[in-house]
Amino acid sequence: MSHTLLLIGCGNMGFAMLQGWLSEDPALAVHVVEPADALRERAAAAGALAVSSLGDLPPDLQPEIVFIAVKPHYVEAILAECAAFATRGVTFVSVAAGVTSTAMAKSLPDGAAIIRCMPNTPAAIGEGMMVLFARNGVTKDAETLVSQLLSTSGLVAWIDDEAQMDAVTAISGSGPAYVFHFIEALTDAGIALGLPAETASLLAKQTVRGAGRLAMEAPVDPATLRRQVTSPGGTTAAALAVFMHDERTAKLVAEATRAARDRSVELGQSH
Repeated sequence: MSHTLLLIGCGNMGFAMLQGWLSEDPALAVHVVEPADALRERAAAAGALAVSSLGDLPPDLQPEIVFIAVKPHYVEAILAECAAFATRGVTFVSVAAGVTSTAMAKSLPDGAAIIRCMPNTPAAIGEGMMVLFARNGVTKDAETLVSQLLSTSGLVAWIDDEAQMDAVTAISGSGPAYVFHFIEALTDAGIALGLPAETASLLAKQTVRGAGRLAMEAPVDPATLRRQVTSPGGTTAAALAVFMHDERTAKLVAEATRAARDRSVELGQSH
């Protein structure tokens, strides 16, 4: 594909997206705006045309998509500086957490095409979950192009109701941290049971990785997989009796994700 893109902000998430795009199509014309010298140099080394400010971009630049990958409190000012692009049919895509498309629209001309994306950190290795919402005015061609671009960072899903983004944040946006914490706990448990620390860590990480891949690729759901590996009266059954007693794990996960969802709502209201 031959397209021109503008990426504003090239920190961890921005750079992960950039790497995915250029690995898929090294000839892609990607302009990057990044004020930090080290991050800008990294983007240039990856194959982007990198500058330190919007004012340094070519005056005739006509990107099809403008990706906003900056801290949430910078989004409003950045969009205001980019307002001229909106009159040229550009689609804006933001990966800033908690910033609603309604808030973004206030900084752009009426009818500007806006897509909001909630990624997660495994995008850095091409295994992210990228969830998107498009406001009215986004064309099907733009949606298709954005899907193609973001699929280089992981799986892509679209939602029709932006209010669901708070739940998305609680499940996939914040979800990797829950899994990392479980790996920590499983590692500590292995050490407590007498395993060397390196062995316990390896067992915990690979078990989670393998189980996750099996859950994605198996033709049955996770509940069926759980039952298949649980022999009556066996070791797994003994452990699950602890996890599942009085639905303790399900209740804890529900409580934790509600807290994340509620905080996401609060953050959205502050922008």
